[in-house]
This record gives sequence, C-alpha cells and structure tokens, in this order.
Amino acid sequence: MIGTGSAFAKKYDNNNAIIEANNYKLLVDCGITLPKALHEQGLSFPELDAVLISHIHGDHVGGLEEYAFQMMFKYNRKPILYLAESLVEPLWENTLRGGLTQGSLNTLEDFFEVRPLAPNKDIQLNSGLTVRLLQTKHIPNKPSYSFIFNHHFFYSADMRFDPSLLQQLSDEGVTTIYHDCQLEAPGVVHASLEELLKLPEALQKKTWLMHYGDAIEQYKGRTGHMRIVEQHEKYEIN
Repeated sequence: MIGTGSAFAKKYDNNNAIIEANNYKLLVDCGITLPKALHEQGLSFPELDAVLISHIHGDHVGGLEEYAFQMMFKYNRKPILYLAESLVEPLWENTLRGGLTQGSLNTLEDFFEVRPLAPNKDIQLNSGLTVRLLQTKHIPNKPSYSFIFNHHFFYSADMRFDPSLLQQLSDEGVTTIYHDCQLEAPGVVHASLEELLKLPEALQKKTWLMHYGDAIEQYKGRTGHMRIVEQHEKYEIN
C-alpha cells in the first residue's frame, strides 16, 4: 500500500496501491501524493508496468501529470494506462488536458498507451493477474469503478455502502475485501464505519479498511471483525 488515506487525510498518503504478481507491478490509482510517496518508498515510475485508474477525483488521478511528463522526458517511454472506456474522454478533457497539452502533444494517447477496458469482464493484464471492473456507486453521474483481481480480491474505489453487492461478491468466491471507509457518519459518498459495522460477521472477517481519515488511530479496536490496512505495508492476498 503506497498510501491508505482519504482525500483530506494529511498523516496518510492518498489511497494508492501496487498489485504485484509474477514481478509485474500494477499501480492502482495515481493520486496527488503518489509521486512523493512512491519516491519515499524507494520506487520510481519506470519500475511500474502499468497504471489502472478507478475514477477521476484528484486523490486518484492527481499524480498522472507528473507520471506522464517523467516517463516522456526523463525515460522516453509511454506508460500503459488502463481505465474504463467511459473514463477515457473525461480524464483527458476534464482533468489532464490543461496541464499536459503542449504544441502537437494534445491527446491522452500522446502521453499514455491507453488501453480502455470494458466493465464486467475478466481481463488478463499479465501472467497471474486478471481484473474485472465493476461500476460502483459514488457520485451521481460520475462513473467510478471498483476492481476484482484474480476472481477473489475485491478492491473498492470510492463507493457508498452496498451490502448486497458485498454479499454477492462473497457468494461468488471473493475472499478478501479492501473497502474505503469514512470514519465519521454519515458517509454520503463513502461507506461509513458505522454502516460497515452492520455487515454480517462472516463478511466483516473478509474486510479490510482503507481510504480513512487521520483519526484512524482512535478507532483501533473499534472496527468489529474488520482489520485496518496499514500504509506502506505489503500484504499477500491468497
């Protein structure tokens, strides 16, 4: 976990991760704090094989400008960018166009090897790593996607409380859930801890909390059967 913090957290970096399988490194989201957080952990952009974006909020895409510029001008390479088909146009037009455009370089494809993904399909990214995009509820009329890796690891983007979806995923074989968590209720556009504590015990035991605020230390021992994902830690998902 490169970071585990919410958009407003100051003690914790933006909730961004690296999924590693067979020496293939997939960056999951690239938020505002990602370039500095990556550097502080002794990693650099060319070590990443690709980046996967969930939605276009700054704590998930705010580091893409530096990523693109470093790879183009320092390493002479186009990074691979995976994202849902519905995010390609808004990512460029609403987020990156103003900062990246220069001269004839004026499309997302000028800076990234763009690989649009269709949702609800298992797609092999590399040997030993598949992903399925699920559109989940976050901000009305702004598409946001969570991910299922290798059929059994659910990694939420920002999403509202959806217990029926979590139960369905569990019934279909998901064994580990990394879920964003707003510590103080009401959650509004995130699942709150109060809501997540209403999950059945069996689901709580599969659930790890991430994307939390700076007050997380005060909640240790108060998260039911759910565990807390720690920043800068490496976890093995079986």
